Amino acid sequence: MSNRFYGEFDTLRRSGTGDGDDYRTPFQIDRDRVLHTPTFRRLQNKTQVFWSGEYDFYRTRLTHSLEVAQIGKSICHWLKTRPAGPLDEGFFIDPDLVEAVCLSHDLGHPPFGHAGERTLNHLMREHGGFEGNAQTLRLLTERIFSAKRCGMDPTRAFLDGVLKYKSRWSDLLSATGEAPVHHFIYDDQQPYLDWALGGRAFPLEFPPGADRDRMKSIECQIMDWADDTAYSLNDLSDSVRAGFLNIEKIEAWAEQHGAATSEGTPLGDLIRSIRRKRVDPFVGKRIGRYIQSTRLEEAENFLSAATHRYRFQLVINAEVKAESALFKQLAFEVVFLSPQLKQLEHKGSRMLRELWNTLAQRYVTGTTIDGQDFQLLPADCVAEITAAPDEASRARLVCDFLAGMTDGYAARTFKRLFSPDFGSIGDLVG
Repeated sequence: MSNRFYGEFDTLRRSGTGDGDDYRTPFQIDRDRVLHTPTFRRLQNKTQVFWSGEYDFYRTRLTHSLEVAQIGKSICHWLKTRPAGPLDEGFFIDPDLVEAVCLSHDLGHPPFGHAGERTLNHLMREHGGFEGNAQTLRLLTERIFSAKRCGMDPTRAFLDGVLKYKSRWSDLLSATGEAPVHHFIYDDQQPYLDWALGGRAFPLEFPPGADRDRMKSIECQIMDWADDTAYSLNDLSDSVRAGFLNIEKIEAWAEQHGAATSEGTPLGDLIRSIRRKRVDPFVGKRIGRYIQSTRLEEAENFLSAATHRYRFQLVINAEVKAESALFKQLAFEVVFLSPQLKQLEHKGSRMLRELWNTLAQRYVTGTTIDGQDFQLLPADCVAEITAAPDEASRARLVCDFLAGMTDGYAARTFKRLFSPDFGSIGDLVG
C-alpha cells in the first residue's frame, strides 16, 4: 500500500535522479546508506557521557544512536495507531525515514563528546566555526558514502529531518556580535538549506536563531524527542551504574533545588529503583511512558501546503516534558559537571588542541615544522588539502579529519606525535 503522507517533493534526491527499479523505498535506501559507512561505525568509539572503552556497559554514540532510532520508530507506530487519527494505514509517518534520521543525528560529533565539539568550534572561530549538526549535514551532502566525496545523495525528507538548526553561522554572528557557540549551519551550506525547503525563504517572523530553529519537519521533531528521551533516561542509567549518581547525591541535589523525593514523584521513583537495584526496568518503563506522551496537532506555516511533514506538530505531555527536563538537569549538574568528567574533558580538549596546532601549522598556513616537510596525514587527505582553494577550505578539511577521529584514534595519534616512548609501525593503523 502506498503512503499518501509523502509525495515527490519529499522523495526527490539532491541529484534530481531517481532510484530506478530498486526494491527498497527511497527512505530505506537512505537508512541503508548510512548504516554501511565507516562514519557510522566510528560512533562505537566516540564518547556519549563516559569515555568509550572505559567499561563495556557504558553507552557510546553508536549505542545511543541505535536506542534513539528504536524510540523514534516506536513513536511512529504509536502515532499511527491512535484511534482518533489523524494517521492511518495509508497515511503515516514513515518509520524507516525516522530511523534513518535518528541513526544519523550524531554522525558529525567529534571525539570526546561535547567538550570536543566546543574545542573544535573555538579552533575554527576564524573559519566559520564547528557544530555537530552542521558537520552531520556536511557528511551527508559532501563527504560520506561516495569515493568522489560528493555525499550520499539524500532525499529531501531525510536531509530536512537531520536539520535541527537552520541559521547560518554568519547570521548569528551579525545578530549578536559574537561567534555562536552552537546551533548553526556553516555558511556554505545555505544551498542545502534552500533545497531542503524547496527554495522557500523564511518569512520575517522566523529570524535567525531559536525562532527559526523551531521550524522542524515532523520527522526531525520525533528525532529530537527520541534523543531527549534517551539522553534523560539512558544516560541517567549509565551514571548510576558508574557510581556517579547515587541516592545520597540525588537527595542532596533535590534538597538544594526544592524538588520532591516522595513516592510517586520522578526523583522518588528513581531513588526507589536504585534502592531495589531495578534501574533498568525503571528506565524501560519510563521510555514507554515518554513514547506514549506524544500526539499530533495540525499546524499552518509557509511549508505546510507543500508537504505533510510540516503540516503536523508533535505535542508532548507537559508533565512528561517537565520530568525529562528535571532528569537532564540532575544528570548535568551532578554527573557532567563532576570534577572527574571535567578532568577527562580537559584532557580530550587538550589533545584536540595540540593536534590542531600541529596540523594547522603544516597544512592550513602551509609552513614547515622546524624547517622540515613532515607528512603527518594520509596521502589522500594531503592531496585534497593541497588542492583546496584557500586557507578557510584547508582549515575545514583539517577539521574534518579531526572530527572524524574516534576517541581511541585521537589519543593514539596524540601519543604518536608527542609522546617519546610511544610509536611503532603497528601503531600506524588507526
